[in-house]
Amino acid sequence: MYHKSVLSNGIRVVSEQMPQLKSVSLGIWIGTGSRHESDFNHGISHFIEHLIFKGTTKRNAKEIAEVVDAVGGQINAFTAKEYTCFYMKVLDAQLDFAAELLEDMIFHSRFATEDIEKEREVVLEELHMYEDSPEELVHDVHVQQLWSGHPLGRNILGTRESIATFDQKMLLDYYQHRYQTENIVIAAAGNLTHDALVECAQRYYGHLQKGFIVDHPHVPLLKPTTHIRLKETEQVHMCLSTDSVAFDSPDIYGVYVLNNILGGSMSSRLFQSIREDKGLAYSVYSYPTNYSDSGLWTIYAGTRPGNAQHVLDLILENLRKVRSEGILLKELTKSKEQLKGTLLLGLESSGSRMSRIGRNELTMKRFVPLNEVVSKINDVTIEQIEGLIAHMMRKQTLSYTAIGPLKEKDSNKVIVL
Repeated sequence: MYHKSVLSNGIRVVSEQMPQLKSVSLGIWIGTGSRHESDFNHGISHFIEHLIFKGTTKRNAKEIAEVVDAVGGQINAFTAKEYTCFYMKVLDAQLDFAAELLEDMIFHSRFATEDIEKEREVVLEELHMYEDSPEELVHDVHVQQLWSGHPLGRNILGTRESIATFDQKMLLDYYQHRYQTENIVIAAAGNLTHDALVECAQRYYGHLQKGFIVDHPHVPLLKPTTHIRLKETEQVHMCLSTDSVAFDSPDIYGVYVLNNILGGSMSSRLFQSIREDKGLAYSVYSYPTNYSDSGLWTIYAGTRPGNAQHVLDLILENLRKVRSEGILLKELTKSKEQLKGTLLLGLESSGSRMSRIGRNELTMKRFVPLNEVVSKINDVTIEQIEGLIAHMMRKQTLSYTAIGPLKEKDSNKVIVL
């Protein structure tokens, strides 16, 4: 049910047919994100994503919203560190409309000076809103510290200072450099045929001039650090991280299995020991972050200031235990079954299928069949997990960040397994 074609100008077109649905999700994926920015234009990918919705030579912002509402559709976009995606979900009969509208928005945006000034204020408000949410802020502050000086360590939104410098020329220069055809994937899933999608893609995107870019990314070097940001909050929000693997690593499924056991579910060790057994946190979890050449594994917890040290001690105790004793066979089996169930349940919508095939093509240049994923999850062994534990939980200083009403002496913590 999966198909791929390449237009003469280099745009890749991928689709997955789901004939049982009445919807189609269409996404235009661009291989550009905060990783591709420099110090002086930090946040520009996200800013351009906003501007794409402000109007074209054919439609203003209100008209874009009205035509989407008129067909009962949904439209949105997001910027990540290595890509940007614009997407729509519509009834299957509206595929042509969605393809035309997204092409108009993305490739005929006005980039008008008055829109830039208005959107500058909107993005600054988004930045303020984000800084008022310490449970979200701590993750970015944390990565900024441990990958200091590397583009992957930057916040996607940018800073007040960088956002203030954006003007029409700077935005257009970056847009024209990064929005090249060989850096674009058109992905769709739902009740459609691949031939119909290719016809739409050729009709609306085939005229774009062929172009490519060559990136020369460098791998970030993790800098073990402790960082405390004093802030008057009701809770202390903390993150603890160590090295992980890139998304195309053969160990990626082992990382998923290990994460599930330690903090990726309600039955995980961290959730059970910190929330269920001790009642010290409402939110405690772990997650992997994987990029094209690197990755992190992170634990988050939020707790009252008086419990912060106890929670940190329990996290380290759990990590020391898994390092010294490993995992149980029953934990391995349960984690695999849970991962497979979560994966399959999460792919029952056209939007999730579109996201999966679009991201796979853009980042790995190939489709990863579900049976391959399930097979690789099944193949994870205790020996592989033990190797990952040895790599990720070495006797070295971990990276730790906390935001909240802590004391200055906490800045001198040394976090050692």
